[in-house]
Amino acid sequence: MSTKISGLFHYPVKGLSAQALSSVRLVSGEGFPLDRVYGLARHDSGYDPVDYKPLPKTRFIVLVKEERLAALSTFVDRDTRRLEIRVQGQLVLQEELETEVGRNNVSRFFSTMFDLNGGQEPVVAVGGENRFTDISVHSKAMMNAISLVNLNSVRDLGARTNAEIDPLRFRANLYFDGLDAFQELEMLGREIQVGPARLRIFRRTRRCAATDVDPVTAERNMTIPRSLMQHFGHADMGVYAEVLEGGVVEIGSPISIG
Repeated sequence: MSTKISGLFHYPVKGLSAQALSSVRLVSGEGFPLDRVYGLARHDSGYDPVDYKPLPKTRFIVLVKEERLAALSTFVDRDTRRLEIRVQGQLVLQEELETEVGRNNVSRFFSTMFDLNGGQEPVVAVGGENRFTDISVHSKAMMNAISLVNLNSVRDLGARTNAEIDPLRFRANLYFDGLDAFQELEMLGREIQVGPARLRIFRRTRRCAATDVDPVTAERNMTIPRSLMQHFGHADMGVYAEVLEGGVVEIGSPISIG
């Protein structure tokens, strides 16, 4: 079986739902387009819109602590930056993320959802040239890393735990099929060709309790990091890569290992 792209996703607002793409243009040295460019910063996060500094994920409202976020179906329009939030298919919020009024209304929505008041309201953080990726605190290069997950690795974990695991638990940008389970973890420093783009794998992705949350039901119904440790001796699922040469990649684009 040839190795190829099976899914492309970005997460415009850190912690909110995935948005599927049919194709995407990758650019050398840049991260995945419109990925984690907004965030719901906690009131005491230290987020400064003037003097931005990368912040750890614990400074944001995210799935690792607030699994109820998974009950929201969200969409951000690439051009207008309008955020739409639906609950069970019903539109409950529609606001512009690039306006102060819109951001304030989004803040009020999540304040109500999580009973935050009295100065504890979240701030809609705008990354600008920065991204709120989990490893952004390490370096600018890591801030722009693209996350990849091997579907055979997910299947292997599912077989060992006797469970069907939704790959979207891992919130990757690029899902691929056709490579032996967990082979990607041994490819640090190697280059891969993804369609016309060239990437270099440089870091394994260590998983946290956010993956325990079912992206459909919003239930915390698995123990993914613990299961990985139990069956494989590590808590890693997926890898990070940097874009060396850009190009348009799409569902079905072939992947070759350098």
